[in-house]
Amino acid sequence: MSVILRSTTTVLLPGTGSDDDYVYRAFSAALHDVDAEVVTPPPQPDRLVDGYLEALDNAARSGPIAVGGVSIGAAVATRWALDHPSRAVAVLAALPPWMGAPQNAPAALLARRSAHLLRREGLAAAVAQMREASPPWLAAELTRSWVGQWPSLPDAMEEAAGYVAPSCGDLERLTVPMGVAVATDDPVHPAEVGFAWVAAAPRAALRTVTLEQMGADTGVLGAACLAALQEA
Repeated sequence: MSVILRSTTTVLLPGTGSDDDYVYRAFSAALHDVDAEVVTPPPQPDRLVDGYLEALDNAARSGPIAVGGVSIGAAVATRWALDHPSRAVAVLAALPPWMGAPQNAPAALLARRSAHLLRREGLAAAVAQMREASPPWLAAELTRSWVGQWPSLPDAMEEAAGYVAPSCGDLERLTVPMGVAVATDDPVHPAEVGFAWVAAAPRAALRTVTLEQMGADTGVLGAACLAALQEA
């Protein structure tokens, strides 16, 4: 393995509209198998990015940490690792949403549309529409997390949709190994983004999963990230 995570605090950040419950289940089994200490801070929808950065800073006060997350969580964690090269030991990036400015990235467009729908129709109507358009397992996950983050959820979605992720040039400066996992059939987080992240970073590898696999076993996403890290 490129980095030994035994007894290493590993902070995982949720994706937009998701929560710490999901990201814990996605990563904890694989990380506990290597004796890592898993930390999954809950999102603060009224200060999403600042809350994530605060959690990372706090976790690193006692020593270097591994960082990662899903979607926007992966982007924020990777940016933090770039900004704190002496305090990070590895990155686990699941479903990276875009590279650089979001522009018209599918994940950013969906977040903006969802925020607009939530404000216009309210939580119940927005959840009903989301459930119609999502696989059952994802609908169940998001229903729980959306309800838990209401009424500040639209603010979090809009903040995430404007977040500038690491660019190709930024990723070229990443000094720690990175494991990336993508879902080959995910239209919101195109696999091409993950491949571009790996191509740019000096020490990175990628593993693939499918949405069907993620629905059948939440832990496959974290396991794929850790497997990729072993190859980085």
